[in-house]
Amino acid sequence: MKEYLVSVTMVDIVGVRFKKVGKIYYFEPGDLQLERGQGVIVETARGIEYGTVDIARRPEAEENVVLPLKQVIRVATEEDMERLAQNKERERESIEVCAEKIKNQGLDMKLVDVELTFDQSKIIFYFTSDGRVDFRELVKELAGVFRIRIELRQIGVRDEAKIMNGIGICGRTLCCATFLGDFQPVSIRMAKEQSLSLNPTKISGVCGRLMCCLKYEEDVYEYLNRDMPSVGDIIRTPDGEGEILALNVLRQVVKAAVRKKAGDDTTVGFYALPEITVIEKTAIERRVADSTGSRL
Repeated sequence: MKEYLVSVTMVDIVGVRFKKVGKIYYFEPGDLQLERGQGVIVETARGIEYGTVDIARRPEAEENVVLPLKQVIRVATEEDMERLAQNKERERESIEVCAEKIKNQGLDMKLVDVELTFDQSKIIFYFTSDGRVDFRELVKELAGVFRIRIELRQIGVRDEAKIMNGIGICGRTLCCATFLGDFQPVSIRMAKEQSLSLNPTKISGVCGRLMCCLKYEEDVYEYLNRDMPSVGDIIRTPDGEGEILALNVLRQVVKAAVRKKAGDDTTVGFYALPEITVIEKTAIERRVADSTGSRL
């Protein structure tokens, strides 16, 4: 049997975050020996920025990065940290000015956050709104005040929750503001798969959208549900035939009302999947199976 050697080209990278729970971007470290937690100055599409090393210098397969990588300019100095502090102070002042002008113009928008680029070439205002907003006059006024490039960026309610942070239904700080770098698609099907209440108030986060944590165990529930019958199925058990009343997906156990023989009273029992055989599916399952050729 022939063996083929595949050559993999490696490049040195460091991973840099620009926000506490933001996306990690790869940069070329050059000759710098960078460790996790160090502040660095890098060049980005938005200009010169300050970031924090989240992934220490390491080799990475070339196929996993988008080349060419921009190089880290330098490790952040004391002067850089002073400028960063000045920028933060200017951001606090800017958000007050912008909020006042939004109020004066009567615009239907909620100012959420402001970000000044490290090189002070641009200031970005983040806001939410139920619809489109004509903010051209607002941009002109802000440009007249700050004398730099102004950008207003509309964000969604999930991004707003990520920026503002808060306490979730679990009693802990929000996942999106703690460790989630990117939002994953979440659907109502995931709640159904996990047998959760479909009451919107119980499966929605503070942002009003479905909770991100519904995604965490979805793969496990999909795997466990593959062989699970449905409520209403008629089954054969060691104690006789009966109807499934409830399911425990994680324990792989069904609760069923069973008669040992015709005319007997029903008794309720719990049975593991290997102990039962499905005799008849529910009417809904039969219709779906007939139309799709698969289990509901």
